[in-house]
Amino acid sequence: MDLNLRDIRALVAVAEAGSFTRAAERLHLSQPALTVQIRRLEEAVGARLLDRNSRNVALTTTGRELLPLLRKSLRDMENVLRDARALGEGESGTIRIACLPTFAASALPELIIGMKHDVPRVTFQIRDVVASTVNALVREEEVDIGLTGGDVPDPMLEVLHAGVDRLVVVCPGEHPFASMRRIGVSDLAQVPLVLTAPGTSVRAVVDAALSQWSGPLDIACEPTYMMTAVAMVRAGLGVTILPETAREVRAEPGLVSKEINDPAFVRSIAIVKKRGRTLPSITGKFVQLMRQSVRTR
Repeated sequence: MDLNLRDIRALVAVAEAGSFTRAAERLHLSQPALTVQIRRLEEAVGARLLDRNSRNVALTTTGRELLPLLRKSLRDMENVLRDARALGEGESGTIRIACLPTFAASALPELIIGMKHDVPRVTFQIRDVVASTVNALVREEEVDIGLTGGDVPDPMLEVLHAGVDRLVVVCPGEHPFASMRRIGVSDLAQVPLVLTAPGTSVRAVVDAALSQWSGPLDIACEPTYMMTAVAMVRAGLGVTILPETAREVRAEPGLVSKEINDPAFVRSIAIVKKRGRTLPSITGKFVQLMRQSVRTR
């Protein structure tokens, strides 16, 4: 027979109260119910733990020796139950998230601050990576949720929320684009371009949008990271196209961002999880916060 938490609590209460009556009152039990719990515990350990007569109750020698162990077991089990309840109710736990670098450097810090304000015991594991890696990390369950870019055709991924991230041209303040009210594909085709590397979600959108131009394009360089693209623009190698939410766009006071007059320059973004998997409660709470920061069309 296994040890029962309520039975252990009953013995500790009787030992501390020195009375079945007082212990029963403390546990909000009838005395017969308390007696049943004590007998069940004695059967589980295979020894008598209490000597009881009409006047008093006392621990047996075995009971005295077991009491410290049972008290420790009781504390440990109550701690486990408390921690488990906190996890189940979303009051503690670790949020494992993979996300696009633009999201990690823009909305994510404020979201973490807000979450920690509401749930001080929360911790985070963050992977800021390109969209294809976000999807892979979610699919392989190395993280619980992802903020990814582009379409999500993977049947193993479930989209929890979809939104968009508009792309803008980033150029030096003295560049001709800086004073233009409307910038289109034909304008972009006339200048050197600093584009993020093939395989990134931003590049996929840019390539699709620029495909409507039949002539050649002047691609000056193809850095992997947006901050590198910004540095290339600052050095005068060309203009770049980045999400308007990217902090890299605002990192250089000498650069300006301009809207592109073409609806094709919009990157789809989505909050995803692995299909068929239940999110931890605390992660579900964070997803609700994320929804508020993801712009919809």
